Amino acid sequence: MTHNYRRYKRVFAIALDSIGIGEAPDAAKFDDEGADTLGHIGEFFNGELHLPNLGKLGLSNIRPSNPIQGVPVAEHAVGCFGKMTITSHGNDSLDGHWEMMCLPVRFEMATFPNGFPQWIVDKLEAFSGRKVIVNKPYSGTEVIHDYGEHQMATGDLILYTSGDSVLQIAAHEDVIPVKELYRICEYARTLINGPEVVMGRVIARPYVGSDKDHFTRTANRHDYGLEPTEKTALDFLHEAGVDVLAIGKTNDIFSGHGIDRGWRNKSNMDGMDHVDEAMGLDFTGLCFVNLVDFDAMYGHRRNAQGDGDALMAFDERLGRVMGAMHDDDLLLITADHGNDPTYKGTDHTREYVPILAYSPSMANPGQSLGTRDTASDMGATILDNFDVEGNGNGVSFLNSIV
Repeated sequence: MTHNYRRYKRVFAIALDSIGIGEAPDAAKFDDEGADTLGHIGEFFNGELHLPNLGKLGLSNIRPSNPIQGVPVAEHAVGCFGKMTITSHGNDSLDGHWEMMCLPVRFEMATFPNGFPQWIVDKLEAFSGRKVIVNKPYSGTEVIHDYGEHQMATGDLILYTSGDSVLQIAAHEDVIPVKELYRICEYARTLINGPEVVMGRVIARPYVGSDKDHFTRTANRHDYGLEPTEKTALDFLHEAGVDVLAIGKTNDIFSGHGIDRGWRNKSNMDGMDHVDEAMGLDFTGLCFVNLVDFDAMYGHRRNAQGDGDALMAFDERLGRVMGAMHDDDLLLITADHGNDPTYKGTDHTREYVPILAYSPSMANPGQSLGTRDTASDMGATILDNFDVEGNGNGVSFLNSIV
């Protein structure tokens, strides 16, 4: 049975992980004043950031008085454009994605700037039969550079965190098989589900390579998210008989809740291959995509060159997607937080996130969606399109994009 829809049969929502568009109103709370992922990437490229498809959708129209350098303000944008405010208490991918799906995180998740408590270390060591080392905030690439050779020699577990609510365990794939690392991380997840400690994510971080100068993290990364504390838009859609597809780490972030089919990504381009595959399917519903390379490969590593190159590669693939869209398809492009590759430190940055909307049949393109009070407006819009009642979070902008 095909579910009813008000305007669009298929909605493709793509989250460019960490591609923020300027400091949020509460940036000072996160010590992130002046952060501007897209703006600073544009400045770094000094006019050579070419994003023609994002540009014609209205990327720089979001802030016409301060456009992204290299991306002209579109005189006649073919999409609608705006920015959304992340209101969740945290600034991690889980916070942003849950909020997009109408479940803003209204409680503080634990962070450990001085390392995890000894009882967590003890339990991990007892369960795994392996010693735990490091146990402090660290850059993921630097920690394997500094401790990877020791890990290879001893079989120890590299335990580390960041400014976000994450517990990360790194291990060489030849020393600790990926399945064993997953099993350890699954156990670690059980330790931080509350009530004493509640954290957003456990991340398995396998790597390969012969020595510290050649270690690389692999696509076998796996995220173990906190189970959604209430129903999200994905659940409401699924329960109403609407198809829900997930590409990338989306499935992990929602612990599979409300998702009918998922694809894992090896890279952004692999993710876009999955988008192409999904576009060839006859479904009625949402395809929710996360492209994590912007964050994991470039933002955290403060690699502005790589971030910009990845944006240009995405923009090229975006053109293919736009050309293949049906008249009753809707494309939404957004992000979950910022990660300014020119900023201090290695953590996410608190920023507005863009929202771009496009359909070949859009009657009145070029409309500004303004500054949305919450990213839940995106989820509310998707629910509205499929005439599904949600939880009341967010305000639909469907009538502005028909």
